[in-house]
Amino acid sequence: MNAAKRQVALVTGASSGMGKDFALRLIAEGYMVYGAARRIGRMAEIQSAGGKVIPLDVTDDASIVNCVEQIIREQGQIDVLINNAGYGQFGALEDVPLAEGRRQIETNLIGPARLTQLCIPHMRARKFGKIFNISSIGGKLATPLGGWYHASKYALEGYSDSLRNEVRRFGIDVVVIEPGGIQTEWAGIASDEAERYSSHGAYADYVAKFRREQKRLGKNPPPKVISDLIVKALRAKRPAARYHGGRLSGPLLILRSILSDRMLDKVIMSASADMITLMSGWASLLR
Repeated sequence: MNAAKRQVALVTGASSGMGKDFALRLIAEGYMVYGAARRIGRMAEIQSAGGKVIPLDVTDDASIVNCVEQIIREQGQIDVLINNAGYGQFGALEDVPLAEGRRQIETNLIGPARLTQLCIPHMRARKFGKIFNISSIGGKLATPLGGWYHASKYALEGYSDSLRNEVRRFGIDVVVIEPGGIQTEWAGIASDEAERYSSHGAYADYVAKFRREQKRLGKNPPPKVISDLIVKALRAKRPAARYHGGRLSGPLLILRSILSDRMLDKVIMSASADMITLMSGWASLLR
């Protein structure tokens, strides 16, 4: 990328996992990158690579406003927004306090929406912008214990579809990324939350099964798998509306497109990862 035309990217949730990998990859691609997160002390690697770091709590409106204003003050533009900050609030819907459900929606949907709202005018003025919303295959199908998480991601998918059609005429692309299993802190946090709220009541067997399946799945692919999708979309003249990658993302999305709700429920409630892969192979032959 020509330094004279260096584009500015804001990556949220950049203190770990996919967010940190996105930030480092875009720095290597020649972008001026702002890594944003609550845990600012964990973004030293981004600074060392030539990026900038900025504190951001996506549930705090003042923090969001300050973040965008600082970047505009320093750079005059935001060309790429990657809404990556988020987590998985797991636990049975009967057990998880509504305050935690609200916090999940605030973090995974409202925060990204507010950041987007503040960035669009600057992108529209320059007739250029790329907005990436990091969803999940959990935005296309739902499992027990993940109700609030799935609700936030299903909502983000619908929000992104509406946004894409609103801002396309201004030269702004909206892209949804749907990761499957990836090496991040996500699974550990989700498992801990499920254990916290539902390990001793009516849903304890679901929590035990969730733990077992997490262990059975073994090692997930690295965040690079998803960073490659981001770069692919950035390089595309006309990026796709959605990209997916990571463990079981393809098989599960195939099954979602082929099976009835009742049949998919049976798969989710009974099938192992190996069986999901096998069934998706059969299903793809019937498409």
